[in-house]
Amino acid sequence: MVIGSRTPRREDARLLTGTGRFVGAVRLPGMVHAFVVRSPIAHGRLLGCAADAVRGLDGVLDVITAREAPGATLPCVTVAPGQAQTSYPVLDDTLRYVGQPVALVVARTPELARDAADLIDLDLAELPPVVDLGEGVVVTDFTLGDADALEAEAAHVVEMSFRYGRAAPYAMEPRGVVAHHTDGNLTLWTATQAPHHVRDHAAHALGLTLDRIRVVAGDTGGGFGSKEHLYPDEALVCLAAMRLGRPVAWAETPGDRLVASLPARSAAHRARLALDADGRFVAIHADVLGDLGAHPSNVGTSPFAVTASMLPGPYRFERAGARLRCVLTNTVPTGSYRGFGMPEAAMTRERLIDEAARRLGLDPVELRLRNLIGPEELPYTSRMGQAYDSGDYPGALRALCELVEAPAKDDGRRRGVGYSCQVEGTGLGPSEAMRRMGMRAGGFETAVVRMEPDASVVVSAGVAGMGQGIETTLAQIAAERVGVPLAGVRVVLGDTAATPYSGIGSIASRSLVVGGGALRQAADRLKERLLALAAHRLEAAPEDLELVDATVRVKGDPRAALTLREIATHAWRGWDLPEGFSPGLEERASYDPPDTTYAYGAHAAAVAVDPETGKVEVEGYWAVADSGVVVNPAIVEGQLAGGIAQSIGMALTEEVVYTADGQPGAMYLTPTVRDVPDITVVLRSSPSPITPGGMKGAGESGTIGPPAAIANAVAAALPEVAERVTRTPMTPEVVWGWLSPPR
Repeated sequence: MVIGSRTPRREDARLLTGTGRFVGAVRLPGMVHAFVVRSPIAHGRLLGCAADAVRGLDGVLDVITAREAPGATLPCVTVAPGQAQTSYPVLDDTLRYVGQPVALVVARTPELARDAADLIDLDLAELPPVVDLGEGVVVTDFTLGDADALEAEAAHVVEMSFRYGRAAPYAMEPRGVVAHHTDGNLTLWTATQAPHHVRDHAAHALGLTLDRIRVVAGDTGGGFGSKEHLYPDEALVCLAAMRLGRPVAWAETPGDRLVASLPARSAAHRARLALDADGRFVAIHADVLGDLGAHPSNVGTSPFAVTASMLPGPYRFERAGARLRCVLTNTVPTGSYRGFGMPEAAMTRERLIDEAARRLGLDPVELRLRNLIGPEELPYTSRMGQAYDSGDYPGALRALCELVEAPAKDDGRRRGVGYSCQVEGTGLGPSEAMRRMGMRAGGFETAVVRMEPDASVVVSAGVAGMGQGIETTLAQIAAERVGVPLAGVRVVLGDTAATPYSGIGSIASRSLVVGGGALRQAADRLKERLLALAAHRLEAAPEDLELVDATVRVKGDPRAALTLREIATHAWRGWDLPEGFSPGLEERASYDPPDTTYAYGAHAAAVAVDPETGKVEVEGYWAVADSGVVVNPAIVEGQLAGGIAQSIGMALTEEVVYTADGQPGAMYLTPTVRDVPDITVVLRSSPSPITPGGMKGAGESGTIGPPAAIANAVAAALPEVAERVTRTPMTPEVVWGWLSPPR
């Protein structure tokens, strides 16, 4: 079996030897370099941009200001009820956040472009900024589910307020672009998760037809959601290439990352959990306030809407609902980040559950088991309308409890173990449902499988590789379903000129669920075609044939056989074909999922808290996860461990903070090897009845549980302040503040 094997990732050979195809390595004849001039203030008007003197400098080739880019806008692909703004300008004289692009300088070298940019004189009229989430301008205000919490019938109600710090994705490869416009065609090399999505945005911004734009992604060194669309600065680089007629390169500088790439998570919740006298969950409700930043981004309010819709998690409720409000502030626009609103939903729900257990004197694990949806109840529609497909939620939690071994030390620190359970929507689709949700994109995927005359196989798909191992897992599916050696399968991704259309690319844990579903269908069709061609030549029925060792033979008579190479050569030459068959061996399939698939899991964290400093150390971490049929366990385990490490940062260290005048802080602390303990991951498998092949998503699963599990562990270690454990990140300063009596 190829599916289910721990096949080494085929991407790793080139990535580990320095031969990866990254944007920073693109070199073209005559290539010049761009630098983005950004707003130094959070709110105001740009009265003037004195660039004429800079344009005359030796080596400076172009300066683009708002005057040179009139009407260029980028679309908001997801639009919420009541949202009036459906696009945003590439350049604008109204300044809404520190880091907003105001001009682009192009010069012969990167150093000259930066030096010239420093000479541009900006005439600014500064206005008071709005930085605090609670003071933002409301863009949308609507409810989901049942707004009444049925609390009159509840014996107990736990109410808490939560605050989630703004977190920023931090990919190994920064955003980068090389754009070249020649003969009326624009080629764009860029680090992106969604090449066709970027192409669509470029056409919108630049006024080109789609057939005139090619986007090449190559190897994208991490995305985590922040590389799923075209940014204004990237559109400016394309415009510069069109104006100059020569290749223009740009890369995001480390200093720009916190003001240029979209962060996420910034939200406040007021939530309550209602229980009956027996500890059964009656209702859950949250008032979700989300920070959109300076304007709605490509994904708009949808991360906060996902938070609201996933609030019930894997539990039974009689009622569930949420009020969702999103506001504008003078901060960097917020967008996608791995987990897409689900870590926040999990922490709000799981902290409420642990606090209910503490107040009622119940074991938090037992309270969860009492309310988890059982396997006999699936499929199950949550009170927010999510159609959970398959699984054993209590089984995952019980298996987790058998793994946990909390350290026992006497070093003056306080210790606790915390748990969290989750269910997550994966494999975004179907297209029609996305339209009803306000998404102006399709959710189907297409795969093409071609067997060449020598029997080698080429797979092309619209999803993109960004370090998640999709090139390997697609090859595994094709090899097993067609019946060829894995080494004989080549996978082509990330080039709009060579791959089928993908409306949203590799986001939302959908690459293998939807892209793999399409590939499985195309591969099965190709195998059927092979057997039909062989049956015609061997004068046998297709059902009497078997494919073994690259040979199609009659069952029970191995002498009556044809090699795949013989079949493929005849097919491509058009020789001896059955009636109605056209020459060639290529199959194409599009898969639009009938519904979302739902992965799930249970997490546990053991922490030690220093009461003198507030420092939290995660000493142990365990996760049980179910992503349906696992094509490559090693890849899924790596995805989970990486997501857990990343989300430990959200829980303990990572936050973009702003001063009162809207200036972002210079320090952003990602977790180091000292902050991440040994992580134990155990995989379970409940095949999805929805997806061809039974797969569910895995890429985001690891990020959802850690903030909740770690927060519950901190609350267990510090029961005297447990009800105050309500925010991320839980930095030493925050935890010390919880422990210190108010003055």
